[in-house]
Amino acid sequence: MSATAFISLIATVVLAENWVVFLPFFLGIVLYVVSEYLTHRFLFHMKPPKHPFLLSLLKRLHYDHHVHPNDLERLFLPIWYSLPQMIVISIATYLLFPQLAYAFAIYAGLSVALLYYEWTHYVAHRPVQPRTKWGKWMKKIHLWHHYKNENFWFGVTNPSMDIVFGTFKEEKDVPRSETAKQLMNKK
Repeated sequence: MSATAFISLIATVVLAENWVVFLPFFLGIVLYVVSEYLTHRFLFHMKPPKHPFLLSLLKRLHYDHHVHPNDLERLFLPIWYSLPQMIVISIATYLLFPQLAYAFAIYAGLSVALLYYEWTHYVAHRPVQPRTKWGKWMKKIHLWHHYKNENFWFGVTNPSMDIVFGTFKEEKDVPRSETAKQLMNKK
């Protein structure tokens, strides 16, 4: 993914006719942040589906990550999940605004946001001490999501959508959940 992020950034700069091309780049970042929250909260934490195939997808995408939160095999989003979404959004951008630079720019924004997400998520689950106050804080609140209560703190890279949707609370105000590590046991 880092290679496609780099290539799309280079293509954006090369094809840019003016500064407006950076609006789709920032839109890609914003779309990723909104998608990160909505997907995490409403798809990855949904009630376990009855269909075996859908259940196996959710187990791979997220349920098993809660069971084994520090396992590297379950830590990163699979490419088959992320890449098609980014391509579809880029094609839709091109169809709406037929400029190749805009399609590359939105793809670059999505890619940069995804790489930041993966890094932030990695740091949250590994014995890595963030250097900034922001990094330390984000690691702490993400670990609350895994070890205190899975119904809060869905934002991995930032809490903006948690604040908007009311799922950001002070840790002391949230009861410990019995299903934080076992999403399959949710009713």
